Amino acid sequence: MTPRTARFREEDRSAAIDYFNKAEDNHKAMLSAFTARHFNAAGTLALQCAISSADALGVYFRGVRSVSKDDLDICELIATIPLPEAKDRSGLLRRIIGKKNLIQYERRNISAKESEELAKAASRFYQWACSLARPV
Repeated sequence: MTPRTARFREEDRSAAIDYFNKAEDNHKAMLSAFTARHFNAAGTLALQCAISSADALGVYFRGVRSVSKDDLDICELIATIPLPEAKDRSGLLRRIIGKKNLIQYERRNISAKESEELAKAASRFYQWACSLARPV
């Protein structure tokens, strides 16, 4: 049996801004892709926006980010943020990441409605993250 690889890596808390910048780029591109009716691209960017936002929060609050092959591991980290809404937001992140297989690997294209739901969910998570920890 091989040992389980580390799920989290320590990061200097000042690196949070780099992850926020990635999240911001993905958020803007997601909105543009959705407006242009590029629904698959918008879905992929929604996923990336949410993950980068979560990385930013993990680095900001805990000094770590997920390096796990299982994207859902980051949800556990978000749930440990010392805020009453953290568990609820962790669930929102879990729902977004739960769409990864559909977005990136399945044959069918995501629908306009699915893309819109993902964009709204990713925007809520991104805006929550920015309201907590986005450096000015």
